[in-house]
Amino acid sequence: MDYQTRLSIKDWAVEDRPREKLLEKGTHTLSDAELIAILIGSGSRSETAVEVAKKILLSVGNNLNELGKLSVHDLMKHKGIGEAKAISIVAALELGRRRKLSDIREKKKISCSRDVAEIFQQILEDLPHEEFWILLLNRSNRIIAKIKTSQGGIAGTVTDVRIILREALEKRASSLILCHNHPSGNLTPSEADISITKKLKEAGKLMDIQVLDHLIIANNQFFSFSDEGLL
Repeated sequence: MDYQTRLSIKDWAVEDRPREKLLEKGTHTLSDAELIAILIGSGSRSETAVEVAKKILLSVGNNLNELGKLSVHDLMKHKGIGEAKAISIVAALELGRRRKLSDIREKKKISCSRDVAEIFQQILEDLPHEEFWILLLNRSNRIIAKIKTSQGGIAGTVTDVRIILREALEKRASSLILCHNHPSGNLTPSEADISITKKLKEAGKLMDIQVLDHLIIANNQFFSFSDEGLL
C-alpha cells in the first residue's frame, strides 16, 4: 500500500487514534510510540505518526533512557521528523526529567545508597561526558547542598581534593558523598576513581568531614563503594 492509499490516523477507528484514546481511556493506555506520535502530530507522506515514532524507538532499542540521550540533530535523521518535531520530543523528555528531580527534592534525608542514586541518576544518566558531583550532609544526614565540582570528556574528569573540601567547609558539612558518571556504561571503578576516594577519605579525616560513599552512575544502574566494602 503506498502513501496515496494508506490510511492516515484520521481514518483509523476512534478508539485507535492516540489523542482520542488518551481522552477516552487515559494516558496509561497509550504505548510509548503513541505518546510520541501525539508529540509529533503527523508522520511522513508514507507513514503515520505512530509508525514514525515506532521507528525512532526501534533505533534506540525501545529504551526511553536511550531516547533521552538523542539530540535534536539525531532525531532529525529520521524521515518525517523536522526540527520542530524533534524539539517537541526533546522538550517533553526534559520535562519528564525535571519532574523526577522535583519529586526528589522533597526527600531531604539520606539513609542508603539508593537515595543518592535516585538524585544523581536524573542529573547524570544521559550525559555524553563525565561530571563529578558531591552531596553535602549535616549530622542528621540531611542534604545541605549538591554541587558539581568538575566536568570532563568521555574518558574522565579532573577532580581536585582541595575544591571539594573547601565546599564542604564553607557549607559546614559533617559528611559528604561523592558521585560521578561513566558515559561508557561501565560501572567498574577505575584506578583513578579508587585513588581519589582514598585521598578524599584521608583528607576529610583531618577536618572531621566523613566521606560516606562514592557512587558511579551508568546505564540506569549504580555502583556504591560503601555497599561493595571499598570504604
